[in-house]
Amino acid sequence: MGRPQVIDDQEHERVHERVAAVDVAKDAGVVCTRAPHPSRPGARRSTVWTVKARVGAIRALGRQLKRDGIEIVTLESTSDYWRIWFFVLEAAGLAVQLVNSAQAKNLPGRPKTDKLDAQWLARLTEMGLLRASFVPPKAIRDLRDYTRARTRLTRERTRCWQRLEKLLEAALVKVSAVASTLTTISAQDMIKAMIAGQRDPKVLAGLARGRMRARHDDLVEALDGMFDDHHGELAQMLLDQIAFLDTRIAQLAERATALAAAMPEAWGTDADGVTGPDAGAGPGARVLNAVARLAQVPGISEDLARAIIGEIGLDMTRFADAGHLVSWAGLCPSARQSGARTRAGKKNQGNGYLRGSLGLAAATAARTETFLGERYWRIARRRGKAKAQVAVARSILVIIWHLLADPTARYTDLGHGYHQARTDTDRKLKNHIRQIEALGFSVTLSKAS
Repeated sequence: MGRPQVIDDQEHERVHERVAAVDVAKDAGVVCTRAPHPSRPGARRSTVWTVKARVGAIRALGRQLKRDGIEIVTLESTSDYWRIWFFVLEAAGLAVQLVNSAQAKNLPGRPKTDKLDAQWLARLTEMGLLRASFVPPKAIRDLRDYTRARTRLTRERTRCWQRLEKLLEAALVKVSAVASTLTTISAQDMIKAMIAGQRDPKVLAGLARGRMRARHDDLVEALDGMFDDHHGELAQMLLDQIAFLDTRIAQLAERATALAAAMPEAWGTDADGVTGPDAGAGPGARVLNAVARLAQVPGISEDLARAIIGEIGLDMTRFADAGHLVSWAGLCPSARQSGARTRAGKKNQGNGYLRGSLGLAAATAARTETFLGERYWRIARRRGKAKAQVAVARSILVIIWHLLADPTARYTDLGHGYHQARTDTDRKLKNHIRQIEALGFSVTLSKAS
């Protein structure tokens, strides 16, 4: 017999006496409360009714639930319809938890109605069988709105550049085959000249700047196409849209910068334990904002740091350790073990915006002469670039958890040669000798002078 293992209940597994659950829909929600039966000791009683998804109606519901002594309210994360219920009930002073619909799925073979779903949610809540999803506080939610909007507009700007390139290809202009990207000043000057009516390939190629001047002949051939006035009109519309998006992206970045700097929780600690932007300066007494601390990690810019904070927040006590944060982000496989057989399961869906930011950071770090850059290429050689990018993204998220969990922590790079310096020299020699001897050669080693 194996030795018994004692496992304490987690906080969310606590049994509740009085609970409520809401099966959320767009226009209304079915509310179910469960409480001890007033006349039958040991029995439970459910009460089910429908409430309109309006602020006034939900406020009235909140007051009623407080009068009934409800300890916790559970909401299923249905689209964005849960937001009005969560924010209004939370403002009413109730403990509200949002749960993943996959956890609250009813048993197969049972009938499914909104009323039965609400009752099932309430039963799972009272028995502590639901784990709450992470909902950041209002300041982080506001920052998230700006950073996500900036991400969406940045993607739209990229699509506009792609449409412009497709338009040039339709006009038989192959400038994108010579220029590295249409966003270069040289390429933009040529496009604007074509829009203005210039069609001479030599004149257009003469607008090249810097290193592109050396490719003058290639540019002349690439610019000799069939660009006409209707192409110019469409190209001007795309350039106007790109300019508009540039303005809006800059505005969103400015607002996100101001919000992140205004959060008291974002400021680190100096050598004397003082926090805040006015805590002092000088060596050993420098206070760094959370954005600046994360921006020290290779691959993370300040804009990217704000986007990451907008997704995970600043309070790392919400995640028991770095591994829980990695799992929540969807950067590690789930466990699948049965008997003696253990295999890696699929990754969960995670947070798409966070994974996108970490993937961008990992791709940027791969081009640096740092520990993370070396880690990327060591894995890429053996398992491919896709797995290497996910592995480095996971490493970056672990670093971020430690930097945010301890405001006094600072990132220190281990160096590009970290793994090589720690490799056992004798083991490497034995491996190389064995490989050479397998080819039929004998090996004699001597120390280099």
